[in-house]
Amino acid sequence: MSDDHTTSDPTTDASQVRYDQARYVNDGQYEPLLSEKDQTSVDISSDNNDDGDGDSNSPLPDDLTRDELELPGLSEPELARHYTRLSQMIYGIDSGPYPLGSCTMKYNPKFTEDVAALPSAAVHPDRSAESIQGTLELLYRLQDYLGRIGGMDAVTLQPPAGAAGEFVGIRVAAAYHEHNGEGHRDEVIIPESAHGTNFATAALGGYDVVSLPSDEDGRVDLEALEAALSENTAALMLTNPNTLGLFERDIEEIADMVHDVGGLLYYDGANLNALLGRARPGDMGFDVMHYNVHKTFATPHGGGGPGAGPVGVVGELESFLPAPRVREADTETNAGADSEKPTYELFDPDHTIGKVHGFQGNWLVLVKAFAYIARLGDEGLTDASAKAVLNANYLASQIEYDVPYGPFHHEFVASAGDQDAADVAKRMLDYGVHPPTTKWPEIVPEALMTEPTEIESKDTLDRLAAAFNAVAEESDGVLEDAPERTTARRIDQTSAARNPRLSWHELAEEDT
Repeated sequence: MSDDHTTSDPTTDASQVRYDQARYVNDGQYEPLLSEKDQTSVDISSDNNDDGDGDSNSPLPDDLTRDELELPGLSEPELARHYTRLSQMIYGIDSGPYPLGSCTMKYNPKFTEDVAALPSAAVHPDRSAESIQGTLELLYRLQDYLGRIGGMDAVTLQPPAGAAGEFVGIRVAAAYHEHNGEGHRDEVIIPESAHGTNFATAALGGYDVVSLPSDEDGRVDLEALEAALSENTAALMLTNPNTLGLFERDIEEIADMVHDVGGLLYYDGANLNALLGRARPGDMGFDVMHYNVHKTFATPHGGGGPGAGPVGVVGELESFLPAPRVREADTETNAGADSEKPTYELFDPDHTIGKVHGFQGNWLVLVKAFAYIARLGDEGLTDASAKAVLNANYLASQIEYDVPYGPFHHEFVASAGDQDAADVAKRMLDYGVHPPTTKWPEIVPEALMTEPTEIESKDTLDRLAAAFNAVAEESDGVLEDAPERTTARRIDQTSAARNPRLSWHELAEEDT
């Protein structure tokens, strides 16, 4: 069998690389929308919705109602096949390796879905504390788990995403400074290689951003930090290990420098997976942090859907956390109850910044995070971080691209060299694997930021390395035409960004 994408070397043979994507294209038409498959008129006129006296039950005025709807009239098999085809057209963590650097795309174990689907998990949290003791106990224990993992004294579970957790953390820091009569602090220092949400969070929180360059080793430049710190510093936001996968070896000195000027040290939990069971941000001197449960604790990446970004703080900041929080009821409040079984209650911290989300956050996401932590335990979490670091180092040793910075932990940043990193990424899709994060951090030219996580086997890492190495040997012409095998070919990213089509109606308008 001949294939333009194969070579004689079995280690880079494209046929040895898993390929899962299916193409459903007919004359340029992908899997049609349901509305394109069928349109059946459904009568919803007031004659079919009156109260027997000829009067419509609709509370809307006549100019806002209609008599019929055009809906797809499809059978159950047609619907099932439609969504199955769509799922086969895309690439997900259930399809194969997904080494997006700094995204920690773990496989989401299905047992957590089973736990979240239990009837006991379906109890709505908006009930009296007395009637949801099981719910409150789980939340209390999750607060405790996260606090111990991060070395934090108190945790809120309310923020509904990692970015939301960042914002809550910065608002807690602002409230702390304001309470102490230091509302003049209006600067947040952020390394140039930090996650983009850090810059957005600080700006959204009303702060001026002070960008911090890296030193020649890719870590925080202490001299630049010394120059940036002042009485106006509210916080330094830091990820450790950083986006190059490098551990900040001077973290204790950094913490002292920030604290000496009255600032707070903020920990972005994006790379916490590298530290589980081995090091804790609180022990390093961090004052506030957010946890990305979709990264570290294997809950699904939201894609705009439900998420969770709990925030942990040291004792000095505890009273500023969002309200309400969960705690064990004291003995007097608990009088008459079974003394061997604690009860739980909601309370408002003394100087709370207020409520940031309904109830205690996205309940079922928190259930999944709790189940994952409880299932792995201390030993399992420690093992996860070990394998995450091992897998990243093994993969880096097997690819031909240069990795300029090290020693790294859970992720590494290779350079595509003379190739365009975006073209490399598109070409890797043709080999049936998801590409790494590209073009960032900018400290590495044509960056390929790669994080295989602990879930991948050696065989999978070898196939992933084979894809890297096959692309490394290909010409610019081949890369510029990629991808060739995917459902959708190369798109005009600039036009798509500047003129997004946000409705399928716009597709129909283009055809007329």
